Amino acid sequence: MSAPLLQIKNLMVDAPGRRWRQPHHRILHGVDLSVGQGQTVGLVGESGSGKTTIGRVVLGLFPHTSGEVRFDGQPMPARRERGAQVQAVFQDPYSSLNPAMTIGDILTEPLLAARWSRTDAQARISELLDRVAMPAGTLRRYPREFSGGQRQRIAIARALAREPRLIVCDEPVSALDLSTQARVLDLLIEVQRDTGVALLFISHDLAVVRRISHRIAVIQSGRIVEEGEVEQVADDPTHDYTRRLMTASPLPDPDRQAERRAAWLELTRTTKE
Repeated sequence: MSAPLLQIKNLMVDAPGRRWRQPHHRILHGVDLSVGQGQTVGLVGESGSGKTTIGRVVLGLFPHTSGEVRFDGQPMPARRERGAQVQAVFQDPYSSLNPAMTIGDILTEPLLAARWSRTDAQARISELLDRVAMPAGTLRRYPREFSGGQRQRIAIARALAREPRLIVCDEPVSALDLSTQARVLDLLIEVQRDTGVALLFISHDLAVVRRISHRIAVIQSGRIVEEGEVEQVADDPTHDYTRRLMTASPLPDPDRQAERRAAWLELTRTTKE
């Protein structure tokens, strides 16, 4: 078996107290996590569980207190240097794209910053628009002219611009309706199949993570409490917290959703007893 592309070992992250007299607060407690070449690992947990902090550490947006983050067997490079290897798709497609820039400028900017010629950059962004199924006229328009799903497609195109080997997807479909979520997830699956890019897919929704992932890691209060293949974690979880996440996932069928809601309430009640 080949070495993982991303390897996190014993990751500890502390946040300073809100006031100078307050002690630091530990967000992550010795997290171990790995993502293989061309693999999608779903990281799932409720708000405040620490999942987004892991993504921010990988992206170089948040410092870690101790532990190790390695990429392709080497220490993770500095933030400025990792842009060609690691990219991100963030949660809110309404704020992740600069409203003052055209889509053409948004997609061209990272390539020009990486010293691509304008001719090569324009050829690359035309290719990217085709990949995410957006028309060529998109380039002259502004983010406000597109729906949430279209903006997220554009954000995916931007993340792919420099041909990264890993994309951190931080709640990339949580702001979208269910049908649009499905289309964006299908696009990410297709992109991975065609390019071999690895994904660290962060979400609070176990059903969403199940659809796209090869492996799932469940995080609670800064600790990984369950990890394994999709079928094992999503269909036959061993941890009560994972079961609660499973029963809390929304379903489009109102009758099945009512049954799941009742199961969630019963599980919550028995867990507290």
